[in-house]
Formats: sequence, structure tokens, C-alpha cells
Amino acid sequence: MNPEPSGCIIGEDGLARPAWAATDPLLRNYYDTEWGLPVRDEQGLYERISLEAFQAGLSWATILRKRPAFRAAFADFHPETVAAFTEDDVERLLQDAGIVRNRLKIRATVTNARATLELRNDGGLVDFVWGFRPAATPEPTTLAQIPTTSPESVALSKALRKRGFVFVGPTTMFALMEAIGMVDTHLVGSHRRGSSGVWAR
Repeated sequence: MNPEPSGCIIGEDGLARPAWAATDPLLRNYYDTEWGLPVRDEQGLYERISLEAFQAGLSWATILRKRPAFRAAFADFHPETVAAFTEDDVERLLQDAGIVRNRLKIRATVTNARATLELRNDGGLVDFVWGFRPAATPEPTTLAQIPTTSPESVALSKALRKRGFVFVGPTTMFALMEAIGMVDTHLVGSHRRGSSGVWAR
């Protein structure tokens, strides 16, 4: 692999990716096939919010490797099912070695499922979150130019908290916005730049 002035690394397949997605096969596949593509279904968006919360303080690779176990533990992130979880379920999940066993984050996932159901009375989670899409997106040429928050992620964080969500800080929400294509922070030199269809290349 060869580093490029663009901040990307050219892989053996000739494609340019940022360093974080250039070597680990799991991260490379996630970057190539999922990260930055629009998520516009409630269950998928609830899953992303949940996983971003679990990621706080940890590496995304850790969460991605545990994703199948998270899906098994949280009923494929089906909001109605998780919203009905009890304290017994929380205790059960704390014994599940396949996930991140953090009581606050597990409870947050249940709390956010209930908040997701509540939002159905006001247009739903998808329209609510996508309503904070900014008017413009960053155009970074190096990783150092990628922001970690934005005015929109701060506003989204505050709005979700008012609706009962937890573990939705501005940095976590910016990471969500990147992951679901609301902003395009693919490096300008990356082969994935503009792939969301939300933003022009």
C-alpha cells in the first residue's frame, strides 16, 4: 500500500481509502459497502444510534466485530422488542460476553428504543434526525481536516435529549451523521467520495 498526498492510502486493489479503512479487512469492507450510505429506515437508524453510543470510549473496530452479538442481544434492534426490556433483561445482558457489558449503555439502548416509539407520534425517528441535515458538507483532503462536531450535530444532540434520548452527545451525533450519509466526510481523494448520492462528489 502506498500513501498518497491526498491523505488516502492506495490499496492492492488500486482504490484510495483513509488509513483507518486501509488495512483491517472488516473495516475496509464496512467502509466500502456501508459507511456513509443513507440510512432511512427506523430500525436501521435506531441500530446506528445504539452502536454509536456503545462505541463511546472504544474503537469502532471493537463495535463492528461485536455487531452480530449486539444484534442477537437486542433482537436485531427492533424498537418495540427492546422497548419492552425489563431490568431482568439488563442483568441478563450484563452477562453476555459477546457485547460491551456496560450497564449505562445497555440501559440507554432500552431508553432510546422507548424514545424511538414516542417519536412515531411526531413524524418518526428518520424524519426527525434527517431534519438536521446541513446545507453543506465538509470537503476534507486530510484526516486532520475532518471535524468531530458541527452546529447541526450540537442541535441534533439537544433535540434528541429533549425527546428522551441518552448517550447522544454532539460528537456521537456527528459520527452518526457521517455513518448515515447526512454529511460526506470521505476524503476528497477517496474512491468513496460522493457515493452516498446525498452530496455531489
